[in-house]
Amino acid sequence: MNTKSNIATNPRRTASKEVRRRQLIMATIKSIAKHGFSGTTMTTVTNGANLSLGIVNFHFQSKERLFVETLVFLAEEHRAQWIKSLRDSDLTPQAKLISLVDAHFHPRICNRQKLAVWFAFFGEAKYRASYREKIAEIDSERISETERLCRSIKQDGAYSDVDPMVVTKNLEALYDGLWLNILLYPKMFSRTDAKIQIRDYLSSTFPKHFSARKDPVESQPA
Repeated sequence: MNTKSNIATNPRRTASKEVRRRQLIMATIKSIAKHGFSGTTMTTVTNGANLSLGIVNFHFQSKERLFVETLVFLAEEHRAQWIKSLRDSDLTPQAKLISLVDAHFHPRICNRQKLAVWFAFFGEAKYRASYREKIAEIDSERISETERLCRSIKQDGAYSDVDPMVVTKNLEALYDGLWLNILLYPKMFSRTDAKIQIRDYLSSTFPKHFSARKDPVESQPA
């Protein structure tokens, strides 16, 4: 009876598949941020998760699959953060665009561990291919939504000289560049700095709809 009771209450045995996979993915994020791709092994991951090699092999079969699933996790987490505001019909297009911008710099999304993993993927040729294969749909959705919002703002403000797709591409470039600055120079660049810089850009592009240098409140994890 005691043995059965111990097994039933042992979280290492009873955790759900979803919980276990997330545990391993979070350990992978920490390992890649600390050791890079070359230094990350099944052992560094399982040690970080305090789990056995058998468990990670059961859930992911290989290190390559674990890496790809970690990338998918980060992309879906990012999407979940920015898509929430788009479902609020009471928000104006400019409010939705600001919410989409700020989602890129939410502490859950924009922290040094996760940024290190994103740029590790960007720097590895074979994982860039996996990125295009697995994440293209999510990227396309975000780009399409951004262009739609920019087009709506253009029409509302009669900005005849503004190309919504050019604005969208510039925003995408700003996100990546600011993420890299935050990762490389954390004492010089903060999430708040990044949001202010993008507000400056939007105010110069859509001056009737955005104010420059309006300090955003640092968002807290929801």
